Amino acid sequence: MRFSVLASGSTGNAIYVGTDRTSVLIDVGITGKQADASLKEVGVDPKEIKAILVTHEHVDHIKGIGVFARRYGIPIFANRKTWGALDGQIGTIVPEHQMFFEIGEKKEFEDLGIESFGISHDAVEPMGFCFYHGQKKLSVATDLGYVSNKIKETIRGADAYVFESNHDVEMLRMSHYPWSIKRRILSDVGHLSNETAGEALTDLLQGQAERVYLAHLSKENNMMELAQLTVKNILEEKGLKVGDDVFLRETYPHRPTKMEEL
Repeated sequence: MRFSVLASGSTGNAIYVGTDRTSVLIDVGITGKQADASLKEVGVDPKEIKAILVTHEHVDHIKGIGVFARRYGIPIFANRKTWGALDGQIGTIVPEHQMFFEIGEKKEFEDLGIESFGISHDAVEPMGFCFYHGQKKLSVATDLGYVSNKIKETIRGADAYVFESNHDVEMLRMSHYPWSIKRRILSDVGHLSNETAGEALTDLLQGQAERVYLAHLSKENNMMELAQLTVKNILEEKGLKVGDDVFLRETYPHRPTKMEEL
């Protein structure tokens, strides 16, 4: 199983996951042109994509979905409530490409197993995904107000995590954002702070050289160096050595990560 975080952050999100037999995208919150360029940069022909999975209807996750799906004739998978929220946002999708993937459901795409799970965010019915290939597991969990025990049970045991580390709390509190937006981000249906991400990861990681991609960083209220330092300090306080027991990886808003193979 191979994957690349094509884009991650408040400006747009997309992730590629593939095997020798199939490949999918999680969200296309970037332009179709950027999606094409990012896929080609990591050695993937966009025509190879077999499905697009939708986590939720916010624009930074769906901006280019309609254009990209129509360009290559790709079916889109979302739960029923999310399809309702997508109405009018992504243009016309032919009925045969409107596919359903409900929370808690498991599907097989050739040799790639995919499991969806519910998350806490201010969307109609947001989801995360776990991917399985052979003995390997990848867990993708962003746009989380908090990490419930049920989510931890679902995503635990992965070889790699794409995990939200959205904001530094003090940077957010000192930012120019209106209080209503600050309150939303800090709420249980908002986004994970660096500190909360680190604490959740201490419950998930087993010190078996797991790779953690810190994702969905706020452009205004975070820095990758700060996110990594905060998470690193929390993990090492719990006895996990970063660079040995676990590896922290960066993600970027406008370029893909290097293709990772599990």
